[in-house]
Amino acid sequence: MKILITGGAGFIGSHVTRRFLTNYPAYKIYNLDKLTYAGNLENLKDIESNPNYQFVLGDIVDASFINNLFSTHSFDAVVHLAAESHVDRSITNPLEFVFTNVIGTVNLLNAAKNSWKENFEGKMFYHVSTDEVYGSLGLEGFFTESTSYDPHSPYSASKASSDHFVRAYHDTYGLPIVISNCSNNYGSFQFPEKLIPLCIHNIKNNKSLPVYGDGKYTRDWLWVEDHARAIDLIFHKGKNGETYNIGGFNEWQNIDLIKELCRIMDEKLDRPKGTAEKLITFVKDRPGHDLRYAIDASKINRALDFTPSVKFEEGLEKTVEWYLSNDEWMNNVTSGNYKKYYEAQYTNR
Repeated sequence: MKILITGGAGFIGSHVTRRFLTNYPAYKIYNLDKLTYAGNLENLKDIESNPNYQFVLGDIVDASFINNLFSTHSFDAVVHLAAESHVDRSITNPLEFVFTNVIGTVNLLNAAKNSWKENFEGKMFYHVSTDEVYGSLGLEGFFTESTSYDPHSPYSASKASSDHFVRAYHDTYGLPIVISNCSNNYGSFQFPEKLIPLCIHNIKNNKSLPVYGDGKYTRDWLWVEDHARAIDLIFHKGKNGETYNIGGFNEWQNIDLIKELCRIMDEKLDRPKGTAEKLITFVKDRPGHDLRYAIDASKINRALDFTPSVKFEEGLEKTVEWYLSNDEWMNNVTSGNYKKYYEAQYTNR
């Protein structure tokens, strides 16, 4: 089987790429990534020499390029993770999110439909989405697969649109698809604009820890390796046309999460208890900030026997230990030097 993984050099994508290569040695994996600021080939240094792995530099917004790629390699399946994903950036530049998340997804759908020519046996288009498309919850209740869409940011609106296009191609053309909507991920190789790696980096360097509003915004957290395992299950055992919500049943208010990170970091850095908490700084809230996300993951648990493998406190400690043990990776990312890795590895080939 030839599988195209888009965004395979990113945070979640690198874990999915590694898992598929490790668990399915008969597959040929093509990693398509534009290598924007969040795509980093250093995330995959350990598997880049695998004979069944090929990196492809390219942009899903370029329809001609995507069509040629499908014509050349005749992919059997797509696992589509490539996306602009940072809410703050979407508020600053929403059009970039429209191009990548909407137009890019439609380009891939068109290429898959045209390449497979209605001979869909053994084919699959797997679209990876987010729980943010459902909007905001109050203090009670959970998102289910039938929850109405109610996006509040340009990011979530662009992902909602892409979800609708994927379902439309299934209903209109018979394209075999599955969709998953996942809660917040954490773990190794996450770009430090996101909450957990940002806090780890800032605590280590005695920088302020910015907290939006009163810090009581609530999110459901899932360890990224568990997300990759769920994607594996859905890809291989999910039902054509179905949507699966992936969550950790693990809600934390931002301020409580940050205080737990502070506690772990003080311990790991051998600093007096309470040192890191002094760095917490409350800042002006961002526009359209959703109060609470919480996933009802009972469908994937029931249908595919998926449950998270680690408790949050354990996963958070593993995550802290990884970042503290990988100074070079963090320094390269924060300085921009990670871009040199691609130049050294690929431009002279």
